[in-house]
Amino acid sequence: MRSPKDDYRFALRVSERGEVVGIGDGIAWIRGLPSVQLDELIGFADGSTGLVFQLGRDLLGAILLTEKHGITAGMAVTHVGRKLAIAAGDALLGRVVDPLANPLDGLPPHTAREVRNLEAPAPPLIERDFVSEPLYTGCKIVDALIPIGKGQRQLIIGDDGLGKSSLALDAVINQAGRKLICVMVLIGQPRSAVAATVDALRNAGALDYTVVVVAEANALPGFRYLAPFAGCALAEHWMRCGRDVLVVYDDLTRHAQSYRELSLLLRRPPGREAYPGDIFYLHSRLLERSTVLRPKFGGGSMTALPIIETRQGELAAYIPTNLISITDGQIYFDAKLFAAGTLPAIDIGRSVSRIGGKAQHPAIKTAAARIRLDYLQFLDLELFARFGTRLDAAVEDKLRRGRLLRALLKQDRLAPLPEQAHHAWLLAYGEGLLDAYPPQAAAALLPKLCAAVAAAGLTLDDAKEHWLATLATSLARQT
Repeated sequence: MRSPKDDYRFALRVSERGEVVGIGDGIAWIRGLPSVQLDELIGFADGSTGLVFQLGRDLLGAILLTEKHGITAGMAVTHVGRKLAIAAGDALLGRVVDPLANPLDGLPPHTAREVRNLEAPAPPLIERDFVSEPLYTGCKIVDALIPIGKGQRQLIIGDDGLGKSSLALDAVINQAGRKLICVMVLIGQPRSAVAATVDALRNAGALDYTVVVVAEANALPGFRYLAPFAGCALAEHWMRCGRDVLVVYDDLTRHAQSYRELSLLLRRPPGREAYPGDIFYLHSRLLERSTVLRPKFGGGSMTALPIIETRQGELAAYIPTNLISITDGQIYFDAKLFAAGTLPAIDIGRSVSRIGGKAQHPAIKTAAARIRLDYLQFLDLELFARFGTRLDAAVEDKLRRGRLLRALLKQDRLAPLPEQAHHAWLLAYGEGLLDAYPPQAAAALLPKLCAAVAAAGLTLDDAKEHWLATLATSLARQT
């Protein structure tokens, strides 16, 4: 048997070697390595690693990923010969990791063996299928009026502190028992907010099918930049395995700010609001990877819920307009609704789902057909009625029904509802079963109606008559 020593040949070997010129703010400037490529890993003499992010005529800029003993000027740098990749697989479910899949939850190292590149091309058109299955968030307004389908990219947008993250958290919690994997990417958030999110997932039993990717506010800008791509790579692995995945990016405003910080540190020419010229490509190449695959190519899906922050409700700002043009619709949170106590503070008039209606169940779609229009008309009439004008009976009836609908649409956070509950209140409202009750009393009856529907074992495919009989019987018992 031949040994490796028998194949050894004494010869001259040539390899590239660079050296560190400067270091600071998580960025290393390197001279040499003329054949290095963008997004290639490089190794430092002390065992640290970096990611090539900027190619210049004389120097190249690299993001520091790991730092062992302290990088100094003059230190040798060599090729690693591969792209940045992350471990993926079911072993990561229930874990809290950083963008390199290193554990952050104090548990033993995971045993995931599959590897996915952080940067990967979006699936070509021939591999994609139509959005045809609903993804239920548990929110009354979203599932009834702004439906989301598996494989859709639905933007959650609004000012800070209006409940955007709570809606995404409800959507994750509502996937219990649905054989759907969730990936939550927390970008630039303080440690207290990260801990609160993880505790909420754990208390709801949602952490078992969720992996949380964290790049905290005090992390290097390079880590915050890589976080959504790491979460996307994890979700893409399960999608390619034929499974359905929901990935939440919370939020892409901080991600864009991290990319701007990196670009300015690397002396790239600034553009509008000091963002680099490729800021649109940054998010488009991330979100375009979310889709539904044809059965021939695995049949999985990746649904994206990117979150973006506005200032004073300004939708025409640079980053919000970019994300609105990339995604398949938006859920807009309004500060005035939040101040008025209408929670969740979703503005139905400004929110839209461009393709989710094709995936909505026919029963819910039929029951909610006119509710959106009725609610928008009610808002206009209510504004007109404030002038104290005399109203006829038909307008008074619309105002009364509108106030009832507004009370029914209110919902507490961390309390998602199944789709049967949505169908129950939609039918009860649409058929006038709740007209005899004051708005608050009708809203208080909803849990009992949902319990009656669950006890009867009704499904969305059952006949409408069976639903109405069950709801009428339940209401009769309450009175």
